Amino acid sequence: MAGKKILMLVGDFVEDYEAMVPFQALSMVGHTVHAACPEKKAGETVRTAIHDFEGDQTYSEKPGHNFGLNATFDEIKAEDYDALVIPGGRAPEYIRLNPRVLDMVRHFSREDKPIAAVCHGAQVLAAAGVLQGKACSAYPAVGPDVGTAGGTFVDIAVDQAHVDGNLVTAPAWPAHPRWLARFLEVLGTRIEP
Repeated sequence: MAGKKILMLVGDFVEDYEAMVPFQALSMVGHTVHAACPEKKAGETVRTAIHDFEGDQTYSEKPGHNFGLNATFDEIKAEDYDALVIPGGRAPEYIRLNPRVLDMVRHFSREDKPIAAVCHGAQVLAAAGVLQGKACSAYPAVGPDVGTAGGTFVDIAVDQAHVDGNLVTAPAWPAHPRWLARFLEVLGTRIEP
């Protein structure tokens, strides 16, 4: 299997698991994953947050690990990548304000390249205007953003994933097994014993 080149867009306070696990898993199966953040360079880090579900009305937040970037945002060319990953956390509400992030997301959508978004990552998709006519999942509080952007919010269990064409989405990190499996299918990745 020839590995794909995947762009992961992150920002400070990206959800720890939602950045680290896909980065490691996609690399493990042979893909090249470049993690980039607006205004940062390869070798720098972003702070992460660990979000947990502890019975409150929303998730709790604790400090996570520092996540190392291996790509310089200003040098990224979306056309050089086969797929896009947008993790959740609080980062999406900030990176969606960056016009270049939105242009990159529009490129992947326009070219019908695979896009995986989890949790609040759908905020970036909504801001980029690429959800029109699409169905996607997200953290439930992001459902109104999906609808306002012309998409259909799919309310599924926190450990499930949804696929609409080349768009693979999930509500939160407990969905990693299904979300990553569906994304690998969309990428055409074959894992053989």
